[in-house]
Amino acid sequence: MTTAPRGEADDIPGIGQYEDFHTIDWQRDIARDRMRHRYIVKKRQDSIWDLIKGAHDAWSGWVCVLLVGICTGVVAGVIDIGASWMTDLKFGICPQAFWFNREQCCWSNDEITFDRENCSEWLTWPQVFGESRDGPGAYIISYLFYIVWALTFAALSASLVRMFAPYACGSGIPEIKTILSGFIIRGYLGKWTLIIKSVGLILSVSSGLSLGKEGPMVHIACCLGNILSYLFPKYGRNEAKKREILSAAAAAGVSVAFGAPIGGVLFSLEEVSYYFPLKTLWRSFFCALIAAFILRSINPFGNEHLVLFYVEYNKPWKFFELIPFVGLGIIGGCIATIFIKANIYWCRYRKYSKLGQYPVMEVLVITLVTAIIAYPNPYTRMNTSQLIYLLFNQCGISNTPLCDYKRNFTDLNTIENAVAGDGVYRAMWLLTLALILKLVMTVFTFGIKVPCGLFIPSLALGAIPGRIVGIGVEQLANKYPKSWLFSGECSSDDDCITPGLYAMVGAAAVLGGVTRMTVSLVVIMFELTGGVRYIVPLMAAAMASKWVGDALGKQGIYDAHIALNGYPFLDSKDEFQHTSLAADVMQPKRNETLSVITQDSMTVDDVETLLKETEHNGYPVVVSKESQYLVGFVLRRDLNLAIANARRTIEGITGQSVVIFAVGGGPTLASPTGPPPLPLARILDLAPITVTDQTPMETVVDMFRKLGLRQTLVTHNGRLLGVITKKDVLRHVKQMDNEDPNSVLFN
Repeated sequence: MTTAPRGEADDIPGIGQYEDFHTIDWQRDIARDRMRHRYIVKKRQDSIWDLIKGAHDAWSGWVCVLLVGICTGVVAGVIDIGASWMTDLKFGICPQAFWFNREQCCWSNDEITFDRENCSEWLTWPQVFGESRDGPGAYIISYLFYIVWALTFAALSASLVRMFAPYACGSGIPEIKTILSGFIIRGYLGKWTLIIKSVGLILSVSSGLSLGKEGPMVHIACCLGNILSYLFPKYGRNEAKKREILSAAAAAGVSVAFGAPIGGVLFSLEEVSYYFPLKTLWRSFFCALIAAFILRSINPFGNEHLVLFYVEYNKPWKFFELIPFVGLGIIGGCIATIFIKANIYWCRYRKYSKLGQYPVMEVLVITLVTAIIAYPNPYTRMNTSQLIYLLFNQCGISNTPLCDYKRNFTDLNTIENAVAGDGVYRAMWLLTLALILKLVMTVFTFGIKVPCGLFIPSLALGAIPGRIVGIGVEQLANKYPKSWLFSGECSSDDDCITPGLYAMVGAAAVLGGVTRMTVSLVVIMFELTGGVRYIVPLMAAAMASKWVGDALGKQGIYDAHIALNGYPFLDSKDEFQHTSLAADVMQPKRNETLSVITQDSMTVDDVETLLKETEHNGYPVVVSKESQYLVGFVLRRDLNLAIANARRTIEGITGQSVVIFAVGGGPTLASPTGPPPLPLARILDLAPITVTDQTPMETVVDMFRKLGLRQTLVTHNGRLLGVITKKDVLRHVKQMDNEDPNSVLFN
């Protein structure tokens, strides 16, 4: 790309870096890295030291992702342990060791059941104050403590975010997507964001708000990737190369959030990454593997599984069940669409109303309302992850309301299909209420100023209707086992329908509808539950839900939030279907003048005046104002740096010095009497990407997407006509789709 020698970055400090809220130039950065690489390979023969330097350069990428994987695993372990302890703190305390959560406290006791009553070591708050476990007084004390702890945690989380790291709020995935597409947001992946996001995440998950920790885990992993990349200048100093590390870090984030290493790699590939060469795929795989391995050795859940919702059953599913599975996919798509539309409406209202000025107040109000409504219903009172685990599970001989079947226990191992008792119907009513509450609260919660993810609430929103449908199908099969629908498959004794499987399928459907993932979603789901047998039902539901979601609304939640925030994200999945030409989009329009620099007839003063009067990010360099033949392209930032550097280092440079971009130009072109010229051929890009004015816009949009361009120059018969920047392309796409082009805020 540039003709500069390898040392260009060393000669003029700051060249090759970017301003905040600007787009990187992929082509230029990758070319700079190739040049650096060629130089190292050439030097290898010179000495042993250069050979070692070459080897270090070759393996630095693997070392970097290894470190990212290790750190991500450790941070995830700390967050899991902290969140489970603080969640249980809302209900009681362990007097022997206050740092134990309820499960660890009861380990000495043989009886660990879901029923919270049997463990004597664990004291609920009423017991701490000398009340009995049950009774109206105990209920009121428990209720009050639940609300007070929830408010304390939420207030702490929101205040930390507000004071120290405003970027630590939300899920972070929309921004990570934008950053990986080549946008710079300074501080978004910094050390303060990392610390506050990790602490704030423990607090906000513990406060009982309707949010998950999966999206923020991706953000935390990317923060680690960004910080660790500075140990290796090859990645730290080159924005395009740094994005390879960030893609691998995103995979590690999902890997530790769900215990799904392969799902993490696919998530990074399908959902967040923009530029994903094969090398990055291997590194992401390695990074996710290391992160999962570290988390497994920390063992935060205290069981031998890395996954959150391990299911024990593996009964084969019957063919007729595909009908309810696809039905669940359709229901999931509808729930997801309602959620996306409502959440975007609320976030837009928050953004443009007075509400946005009181972020901590908003968090406290939402936490208070959530805590007050959630406590009376046992299914919303418990941790969302526990609720999902309960819904996924198979009924054994335990006596939870969901498993209140009228049975005769002849043999403990085979529990035949049975008629549902009153407990099951009561549980179904409570679950329906829980579904409505969760949906409403998640709409208001996603987007408030605390770290909050979306995966766990989405899984819960799908698991509840899934379990209800599962119980319905089970009762039908029990009542009419000989019916043609069940085609005799349910006439034998063993249980033919597993309601937990329906909950799994429903969960996948809603999550697929909300995020529009397909491949990675199915892999994450079966890694999450260990249910490899159920790939086909999960695929059917994920596909149905995506189709319904796409029919009812164009964007998934992350793309909708990117559009709402006005980030310059050109989605590679979208088609550009209009017939406009480059001449229609380029700046300036026909009657305006184009700001250019000539190759050898402008003085330093002229160039500085041009920089003051215009705000463009770069300027085309032409032979002369009259001929307008194109020579190359120079960036505004590089011009500023080079002129400032020359004034410091070259003697005699004044405002009257002629600026010379001609390659090989120099003293020959200068006047013998005046001040010495300023040669700037080094910072000139001699191979800018150009198109002609008749190029169709779909080709131009494709070039911007696939080459990661910042701008392209438009010529006619070799003469320069104008410039198309990424912002112009995005505005044009919005205009053609009848949306507001001014919503694209950044360049």
